[in-house]
Amino acid sequence: MASSLLQSSLLLSKFSSAAAAAASSSSSSSSLPCVNIPTGLTVQRLNNSKRSVVLRATGIEKALNDLPGDVEKVMDNVEEALTPISEVKVKLLSIVAGLNKGLTANPEDMENADVAAKELEAAGGMVDISENQEKLQGRWKLVYSSGFSSKTLGGSRPGPPIGRLLPITLGQVFQRIDVFSKDFDNIVELQLGAPWPLPPIEATATLEHKFELTGSAKLKIVFEKTTVKTGGNLSQLPLLEVPRIPDAFRPSSRTGSGEFEITYLDADTRITRGDRGELRVFVKA
Repeated sequence: MASSLLQSSLLLSKFSSAAAAAASSSSSSSSLPCVNIPTGLTVQRLNNSKRSVVLRATGIEKALNDLPGDVEKVMDNVEEALTPISEVKVKLLSIVAGLNKGLTANPEDMENADVAAKELEAAGGMVDISENQEKLQGRWKLVYSSGFSSKTLGGSRPGPPIGRLLPITLGQVFQRIDVFSKDFDNIVELQLGAPWPLPPIEATATLEHKFELTGSAKLKIVFEKTTVKTGGNLSQLPLLEVPRIPDAFRPSSRTGSGEFEITYLDADTRITRGDRGELRVFVKA
C-alpha cells in the first residue's frame, strides 16, 4: 500500500497547487475548479464534508462511477485503469498456464481465471467483427476451458467421458477457422490406451462445423461430422468418419450445435463465452 501512496503523491504533485486553490475557495464558491492532466484524466475537488476526489477517464467506468472518500483508493483505481492491455493479458495467460487447459483447475483456479478474463475483456472493450471477420482466420490453440472441469472433452458440450469408456489422454486442442468457406473445426489430439505390451494409439479427432455470424461478435456453429486420423505406427490407416447418432436418439442437450460470443480479440489472443457458460481462452497457433 505504501507504493500506492507514493504513486498517488507523484501523480497528485502535478496539480497540487490547483487542488489547493480549489480547497481554499470551496467554502465561498459553488463552482468546481478543474485541472487537465496530460494523461487525459480530469480531477475535481467536490464541495462536501469528505472533500472527495472524482476521477473521470474516458472509457473507464470504474473510475467514473466510484466516488471514494480517500485519495488512496482513487489512485488504486487509476493505476488499475491505466495498466497496459499487454500486462492484463500476460496476467490471464500466466494464471491458466499451469492448469492443463483447465483439466486440473479447482474452483479457486476457475474463479481467478474468470476474474482475469473479465479484466482483459474490460480493457479491450466491445468486440465487433461484423466488418472484419478476417480477424478470426487461422488456427487457434486452446489454453484454457472452464468446461474441462466436468472431465469431458467438450466440457458441457458433447464429448466422450475421459477415463470411463477408454483410458484417454487428452493432448492439444485447436480451432481451425476459415472465414471464406465458413468452416469451423475443433481438432483434438488423443492417446488411447491399449493392452500391454502394445503402445498407446495416437489419434486426431476433427469435429467439423459450419459457422455463421449472428451478431457483431456472436457466432453460431452447426455440427456436420467427426473424422478420426490415427498417427504413430498406425498413421497409414485411412481417415475414419465416425457415424453420427440419429437425431431421434440424440439427447436434446447434445444437438451438436451451439452459440458463443467473442468477448476479446486481438492478433494473437481470443476469449469466448459460450451459451452454456464456458469460458475459453485461445492463442494463435
